Amino acid sequence: INREKTRVVNLKGEGTAVDFLGYTFRYDRDLNGGSHRYLNMAPSKGALERERENIRKLINTSQSHTPLPDLIHRVNLQLKGWKQYYSVGYPAKAYRDINAYTRERLRRHLNRRSQRPWRPPQGMTYYEAFHHMGLGKL
Repeated sequence: INREKTRVVNLKGEGTAVDFLGYTFRYDRDLNGGSHRYLNMAPSKGALERERENIRKLINTSQSHTPLPDLIHRVNLQLKGWKQYYSVGYPAKAYRDINAYTRERLRRHLNRRSQRPWRPPQGMTYYEAFHHMGLGKL
């Protein structure tokens, strides 16, 4: 046991949380307005930052000549592994943040690949175009 890292925390106290194995554990109030509180388990801020860094490494300027299907396949593998680990608890907000970050990185990457900015096909949004290309979501 590491004496410097080991501590006892009363999670029932207001505003207390514990980060452990990439998750943040805390008691949150009932979303329906009741007096009941539940143990919320969600990906920690550090885990989200590490995932953003992994996506940043996958979608960067050195990948400009990588064929788009290969790049999307690599990104999908990374997202799938992250989703499998963090599927316990209440990860919906974290999933939404990572999905938005991934789409933004891919949009910027496609604009950087050519002298003309990339636009989705007529009548499609960026979200629909990326889904049509095969980009998965969490």
